[in-house]
Amino acid sequence: QVQLQESGPGLVKPSQTLSLTCTVSGDVITTAGYYWSWIRQSPGKELEWMGAIGHLGNPGYSPSLKSRTSLSRDTSKNRLTLQLSSVTPEDTAIYYCYAFYSDNGWFEKDYWGQGTQVTVSS
Repeated sequence: QVQLQESGPGLVKPSQTLSLTCTVSGDVITTAGYYWSWIRQSPGKELEWMGAIGHLGNPGYSPSLKSRTSLSRDTSKNRLTLQLSSVTPEDTAIYYCYAFYSDNGWFEKDYWGQGTQVTVSS
């Protein structure tokens, strides 16, 4: 059973870089078929996909956030990292780590972390 656990600061000052980690247990992040994503939800808004990184380490980003977002992974720690630079109060949101797995169309499964609240304020 895959489990995702987000961690990081709950409060970040404007202009700083937000760094969050997602620790994965139950499977290896380099396993074929997985896509590892970050999704956020600001108050009163819809879920917003930020980006994803595949099992080979290839990232993709939301066009609206691409210039400020960086996804990476640490395979030795089975951990994913999100970095969001130049944050503003508009980046205040609950941030979720999310995994999607597909086995050539025969099987698919998704997993959510519990989310972590991040507030951008001075």
